[in-house]
Amino acid sequence: MTETTKFWGIVPAAGVGKRMQADRPKQYLELAGKPVIEQTLSRLLQANVFEAIAVAVSREDPYWPDLAISRHERILTAPGGKERADSVLSALKSIRDKASDTDWVLVHDAARPCITAGDIHHLIACLIHDDVGGILALSSHDTLKNVQDGRIAGTLDRNHIWRALTPQMFRYGMLRNALEEAEGNPAITDEASALELKGLRPKIVEGRPDNIKITRPEDLPLAQFYMEQQ
Repeated sequence: MTETTKFWGIVPAAGVGKRMQADRPKQYLELAGKPVIEQTLSRLLQANVFEAIAVAVSREDPYWPDLAISRHERILTAPGGKERADSVLSALKSIRDKASDTDWVLVHDAARPCITAGDIHHLIACLIHDDVGGILALSSHDTLKNVQDGRIAGTLDRNHIWRALTPQMFRYGMLRNALEEAEGNPAITDEASALELKGLRPKIVEGRPDNIKITRPEDLPLAQFYMEQQ
């Protein structure tokens, strides 16, 4: 790492979180006294590595402007898109006048509030000299089944299966180009998949199992428990 190495955060936060069955998007549900997204952004800021963090929110979002953290000096607001990849690309474009192609970008889910500064620093240390970049991930301890029409069609080799987490860390120019080329492709469910389409092989960096993504109602008390334990 050199003095000129810069890191930017990207947080796609335009989703509606239908599986939560709540009256508002999951990133605005209360977690330990604050909205989930505020907990997440506070954790990212605590890592003290980012030039700025661009948060992509829906243009009709009534909650984001009311949050004090939306006015933090290192938080930028970008228009969200229909899909996650659209929001990430929009956030990348929002910093194009500030970031160079060789800067590093760390994309993190708004609904992963248990991320630790230690994990962020570990990811950076493992990837800072890598040609491609990579992601935090967890190896699978469960037996995994390939299912077709509600019946098991086979068993996957779990030794080759990892669960993708965030942050996912890539060079600004490389990630932006990959997302632009893959725009509209439904196979792009995370940033690594866009790089994979270009024939690149992002690196796996083992993360913490408590870096959970809030998806269902029961995830909120679990996230609060993890935060208290941390």
